[in-house]
Amino acid sequence: MHSLNSPITTVPLGGDGPRVGVQGLGCMGMSFAYGPTDADAARATLDRALELGVTLYDTADMYGDGENERFIAPFIRANRDAVTLASKFSISVDPREPEKRVIRNDRPYLRSCIEGSLRRLGVETIDLYYMHRRDLRVPLEDAVGYMAELVQEGKVRQLGLSEVTGEELRAAHAVHPIAALQSEWSVFSRDVERTAVPAAKELGVTFVPYSPLGRGFLTGAFVNAEAELSADDFRRTMPRFSGDNAEKNAGLLAPLRQIAEAHGATSAQIALAWVHGQAERRGMAVVPIPGTRKPSRVEENAAATEIELTEAEWALLEPLAGQVAGPRYRDLSFTSAGRE
Repeated sequence: MHSLNSPITTVPLGGDGPRVGVQGLGCMGMSFAYGPTDADAARATLDRALELGVTLYDTADMYGDGENERFIAPFIRANRDAVTLASKFSISVDPREPEKRVIRNDRPYLRSCIEGSLRRLGVETIDLYYMHRRDLRVPLEDAVGYMAELVQEGKVRQLGLSEVTGEELRAAHAVHPIAALQSEWSVFSRDVERTAVPAAKELGVTFVPYSPLGRGFLTGAFVNAEAELSADDFRRTMPRFSGDNAEKNAGLLAPLRQIAEAHGATSAQIALAWVHGQAERRGMAVVPIPGTRKPSRVEENAAATEIELTEAEWALLEPLAGQVAGPRYRDLSFTSAGRE
């Protein structure tokens, strides 16, 4: 494993916003979605991440019906001046039917969401507030206008969007500056490169890739979700991680392992180095938010910021996304890919 030599570098969020570590931390799995967790280890992970220079911490109201916000709240409050807090609204989940999701962007729902998040987090202002998904029943310009009201009231500092197309990002940015666009982007998932990435570069919007490690699949942590993961792990519902798809996709990981060996690194570090490398290759700010619940993993992930791939290695990884079997979700209308 490659080890970090110095704290990670920083970039401005949204061009003129606060500087954040070039790698953030996705907090979702600390209390939601990925099966049993160790709360003490998760808390230690938050602390270790900050020591390494990770300052962008990402949560959402839907992660465990607010439980994830409650979980990270003590850490956020204890380090309020040192961290940039990101949360999200717009996805409502029925605990009785966790796979059933309702998307809402209307003003009354937004108002209830921001008040709930501020209460659970125990803060007066959220630094970066995302529209988690777009509600097609509400004009995007209206929804962003509702969010902008929160900035004017001091409840939110910057606005973000998640899983929108390049055209939608431009339309939103014309209403109020958008600091960050968070969508899935990894060596296995590259839909966003069609329109969203070019638009973010053009507008000076920071791109925040979620699941840059393919929800752990790119690390080799599991091969077949149905056979290896706990019954409450939502990766079991994702088409590319089960059955014949999983077997085929596991066979695509050989180049990651080959490159990792050449660098004295792990497959996870090479997958992250690929995402970080997009910043220089495309001339834009890219701040991935890999999630983990272990201090050792956050150390491993942060060290990936120092790895530079050769042109030959980029070429080895280039065709992988086009060979992946199965979509990211069962229903791609939940993502920007369904509107590209």
